[in-house]
Amino acid sequence: MYAIVKDGGHQYRCEVGRKMFLELRDLEENATLELDEVLLLVKDDVVTVGRPTVEGAKVVCKVMTKVKGPKVVIRWFRRRKNSRKKNGHRQKYIMVEVTEIVG
Repeated sequence: MYAIVKDGGHQYRCEVGRKMFLELRDLEENATLELDEVLLLVKDDVVTVGRPTVEGAKVVCKVMTKVKGPKVVIRWFRRRKNSRKKNGHRQKYIMVEVTEIVG
């Protein structure tokens, strides 16, 4: 059994026991998070496609911890002008574990 869920402009494939990285929210550890925008639900080889979402379906997750993603280094330069810039970015996420798929 799995579900395709939309959250924060991204789509995720959720299975029970799977750990995922979602956009950062102000949630405490061990809090529960319900994702109710289920786009597709597969249960015992029966596929339910939402129009646009599946009615009454949701994915219940447990918040594990807050983590940082990989560092991305951005460099600009203009050739022959002695002009250089270096900038970096590191996105923050929350790691959740899928505990239940209701549908």
